[in-house]
Amino acid sequence: MRELLPLLRPHRRALGLAAGLSLVGAVAALAQPALVARVIEAVGAGRSLLPGVAALVGVLVAGAFLGAAQQFVLQRTAEGVVLGTRRTLTDRLLRLPVVEYDRRRTGDLMSRVGADTTLLRATVTSGVIEIAGSVVIAVGALVAMALVDVWLLLVTVVAVGSGMTVAISVSRGVRRLSRQAQEAVGAMTAALERALSAVRTIRASGATTREVASIGETAGRAYAAGVQVARLQALVSPASSIAVQGAFLAVLGLGGYRVATGSIAVADLVAFILYLFLLVMPLGRFVHAWTEIQTGLGALARIQEILGLEPEHDERPERPAVGTARAGAPLLELDDVSFAYPDGTPVLRGVSLQVPAGSRVALVGPSGAGKSTVLALIEGFYPVGSGAVRWAGTDVRELPRAALRARLGYVEQEAPVLAGSVRDNLLLTRPDATDPELWAVLADVGLTEVVRRSPRGLDVLVGDDGVLLSGGERQRLAIARSLLARPDLLLLDEPTASLDARNEGLLRQTLAAAAADRALLVVAHRLSTVLDSDQIVVLDQGRVVARGTHDELVDSSPLYRELAAAQLLV
Repeated sequence: MRELLPLLRPHRRALGLAAGLSLVGAVAALAQPALVARVIEAVGAGRSLLPGVAALVGVLVAGAFLGAAQQFVLQRTAEGVVLGTRRTLTDRLLRLPVVEYDRRRTGDLMSRVGADTTLLRATVTSGVIEIAGSVVIAVGALVAMALVDVWLLLVTVVAVGSGMTVAISVSRGVRRLSRQAQEAVGAMTAALERALSAVRTIRASGATTREVASIGETAGRAYAAGVQVARLQALVSPASSIAVQGAFLAVLGLGGYRVATGSIAVADLVAFILYLFLLVMPLGRFVHAWTEIQTGLGALARIQEILGLEPEHDERPERPAVGTARAGAPLLELDDVSFAYPDGTPVLRGVSLQVPAGSRVALVGPSGAGKSTVLALIEGFYPVGSGAVRWAGTDVRELPRAALRARLGYVEQEAPVLAGSVRDNLLLTRPDATDPELWAVLADVGLTEVVRRSPRGLDVLVGDDGVLLSGGERQRLAIARSLLARPDLLLLDEPTASLDARNEGLLRQTLAAAAADRALLVVAHRLSTVLDSDQIVVLDQGRVVARGTHDELVDSSPLYRELAAAQLLV
């Protein structure tokens, strides 16, 4: 319950108003049996019924309006709690260390923002307030019943208390089962996200039926978990119903006997029965609200699992500002860097290299040599295991990460393109860029004619994951996005992987122009892209095995010579 308080705290005024309305509504409800008793007494005494009936109608109408106002306030507050939780959770999800994304499935993370937060709507707000209001009415009803007849109250407490004890005991298992159900929903969402992200491959492989069956199995597990929750919740209703019916019959039998013996009046018995209903209804709501809270707490545990993760700290203002290096001096340096993934698999072993300001350095080697990992460490996506990565002579761990990344341009191997327009993708790195700047950078990567094909120009849509663009167009758009930010160092991971020969030549010209006022660190399998680099570093099994120019490496490095020969470059 302590985990609920931070979610409720921003809405304490609204919840206070709802609690106040609930309290006034409880008073109005408790007044009704007393007013009914007065009307019955007036009938027996031959007095006028108008005052009593008018008061009863007024209380009924006021109670109805108070209930409507309370429900509106609660529902609005509930939406506010869900909105605030989704914003907080989204903020945390987008700031997690990259290693956390490696451990978790995207669909499951999406499920926490969608399905899990939705369960908080009724749980955190209506559930809490209903419990508070139910307690007020129940206590008031008990006091009023004690004033009417203690023996009838004793019978009521025994019957109702037994049923409520059973119902609450049963509901204790709801939280655990609810979390299991939400985890099953998360697994189903992850399976669906996996299939949709590769739908073309699945269709081409003739695997649609198998994938549908696989997702159906995860949906079945979610169904089974949901049925378990429903089964447990269903046990609550019979326990409550038996308690109510038993209390009503006991009160009716004992009360009839006491009326017959003259111990209480008929009006008092009617009032007591009405108070009994007033007691039973809020207790039923209490059990329902308690069950809802248990369900929501199961979802909240999954939300808190993410909120409890330490986010990546982008800003450290107490650290020195990011500097620049003079021409020819090392802008970036890796000094004896080693790195292993969390499972202990070694990736880099004592890698050292320098990228002087204004130079072009290439990383080459067979697949799995650790080339892309070097770029990931420079960007700070993973912590350096040992050794140091320095920017202009300063360890990057001592620099504000966001400020350092502002000096870097990074194009991933997959060259992700975000759903939206060409303009949206370019403005991701520089939201203040003008249209002429956008067109200029598109011209640099040979995309001008592609964009002009549509009358929408820069606002032409690229589709989900850039599906409306070719692989080469996606690659060039990602490069244009990085160039627009005017970085001091441009990191390129396989920039020509999806380009044809013509566009590869155009891109080489673009990179040559870009290198005039910035440094480049390029990971490449196609050596033709990096033949004119100032230095080529050869990696193999996480180690630097050679470095030099193309001609030097052809003579000195058997591995490089093998790679070059395979691409007809020697």
